[in-house]
Amino acid sequence: MRTFRNRTAVLGAAATAVLALALTACGGDGSGTKAAGPADGSASAKATVAAKDTSKDTAGDAAQDQGSTAGDGAKTGGGSTDAVTSSTGKSNGGAAKTGGSTAGDTSDSYAYKHPCKSGDLSVRVYAREGSATQHVIEVNNTGKNSCGLSYFPRVSLGAAKATDHSGDIIPLVPGGLGGAPAYPVKPKTAAIAVIDLNPGGGNGVTWVDELNVLADGDHMANAEQLNFPLGPDVKVGTPKLGLYERTVADAVASMKQANTKP
Repeated sequence: MRTFRNRTAVLGAAATAVLALALTACGGDGSGTKAAGPADGSASAKATVAAKDTSKDTAGDAAQDQGSTAGDGAKTGGGSTDAVTSSTGKSNGGAAKTGGSTAGDTSDSYAYKHPCKSGDLSVRVYAREGSATQHVIEVNNTGKNSCGLSYFPRVSLGAAKATDHSGDIIPLVPGGLGGAPAYPVKPKTAAIAVIDLNPGGGNGVTWVDELNVLADGDHMANAEQLNFPLGPDVKVGTPKLGLYERTVADAVASMKQANTKP
């Protein structure tokens, strides 16, 4: 029905155009002045025929275009709607997955049951400001979930070029440990331990130039150990290592309680 109405409208418009041309040829604008157009009757007749032929072509083309447009519109509209729906569905699904992935599980109970993996950790070692003998061991959880670490990192001090590390120095740690099954680390937070290479400040051995760190000595393989250079002129004498804590100050306080071989 819509196609029929459009054809009628076009035909009506064409008929109006023919009538206008005829009136113009006869000076029928009421003003007595001819508008621009044919100068004689034969030209007017030709124009009228041309107008009729044009109106037919225009009407036919318009009807065909209308039908084509309607058909294409239906196809395009359906395809476009499907694409939007599909895209929206995928996008929403992705957002939901991403949201869940970003949130993760940040509970301590989850951490107690899920030891940290080395791939989800970033480890830093740097000198503690204000101390000539203390170093900070910072273990950052870069994963999406909380995870559990051993109470303190497994640390040894040795020579980087040594082929036999059986003589590496192991620091003392606090004794009488107990309680939770692991030290929980939430995502985007750090577990911090402090080691004092020479708490007494006396003469120590000078062959040590490397600090070896395994973030979790209870669950990680020795191959996951990381090595950090200490630089020249380091003296090591009866080193002490504290437990993992949330701040450097707490880690220093814990280190001072170290009195037991691990």
